[in-house]
Amino acid sequence: MRVLISGAGVAGPALAYWLHRHGFTATVVERAPGLRDGGHAVDFRGEAHLSVLRRMGVLDEIERHRTGMGAMHYVNAEGHRVSSMPADLFAGDVEILRSDLARILHDATAPNGVEYLFGDTITAIAEDPEGVTVTFEHAPARRFDLVIGADGLHSTVRDLAFGPESQYVRHLGVHCAIFPVDNYLGLDHTGLAYRTPSKVVTVSSARHNTEARAMLFFGSPQQDYDRRDLDAQKRIVADAFAGVGWETPRLLDTLRETPELYLDSVAQVRLDRWSTGRVALLGDAAYSPCLLSGMGSGLAVVGAYVLAGELAAAGGDHRVAFARYEQIMRPYVEGAQKSGQGISRWMVPQGRLLTAFLNQYVRLIPYLPGKQLVANAARRTAEAVQLPAYA
Repeated sequence: MRVLISGAGVAGPALAYWLHRHGFTATVVERAPGLRDGGHAVDFRGEAHLSVLRRMGVLDEIERHRTGMGAMHYVNAEGHRVSSMPADLFAGDVEILRSDLARILHDATAPNGVEYLFGDTITAIAEDPEGVTVTFEHAPARRFDLVIGADGLHSTVRDLAFGPESQYVRHLGVHCAIFPVDNYLGLDHTGLAYRTPSKVVTVSSARHNTEARAMLFFGSPQQDYDRRDLDAQKRIVADAFAGVGWETPRLLDTLRETPELYLDSVAQVRLDRWSTGRVALLGDAAYSPCLLSGMGSGLAVVGAYVLAGELAAAGGDHRVAFARYEQIMRPYVEGAQKSGQGISRWMVPQGRLLTAFLNQYVRLIPYLPGKQLVANAARRTAEAVQLPAYA
């Protein structure tokens, strides 16, 4: 059985790995000319996430490239630390840069027979009783048995098979900008955060303190911009953070020169069903819990394990496999999405009174008896799934 996967981020290569293990032929198509660099850190927590990575044989390599992040410290406008948040709340059991994770998954699949088509994208999907004819932007049209959209929040496969993203993507009132910076603050496996009404500015060390990542969150309505227009995106971020204190002016100076910027809505994807005919969705394309939830990559690798396992268990019968995949994953996804909605309101508060309250609250967290409640709740959400043991 030949399966085409759109997206070479996290979900796509993870699915390709398991499909290959079960004897399917997997091809991954990716719009970017190669593996994407930059981006934010992602984390895994709980045995459900770690057990899948362990079964894939990549957990040790992920551990070698983990960020090793400690506590996140909130600072005031003068840069003085006023409170700290525990590492397990932000970094889970293991945290790694998304680009490093994508490379590890690619290297675990490409040498073993998984085909990658970089610099191309799907433009049309025509299904018939025997399979799917896929048209590409550059490569000749090809036939596949199944097509899986693992191409993120702005999924091309979802647009083609389910309809425009405006029907399914729910903006949570926050945008996020991420770009690399020098570790000029001398951060040692830690991060600093500065919060004002509707704005959060963070700088965290990366790759064992050799560099850092700036993450800027700002509350706003849905922004309309060309995701390929880097200068336009930089202007949006610069305008949003004009006049914000602490290290923000210096970070904006770096932003003007950087060739790498990730700007997107903090959003969730909600669909009544994740498959139609021979096409199915995986990861953020199907059920993004939002970037702030800390669950996106965990859902992606668990979903990939389940989807491939159910296809194998059903002997390639996609109708049975897709139904079982959704039956197992949907309660898990709904819990993660519920958690993601609350986190976005808490992380980037709207209004001065709520911001002042939360800034005072984080000062008190180290002294409160329930300081681990949030971290424990995140762990329960991550572990709320029973994974079948596939042959």
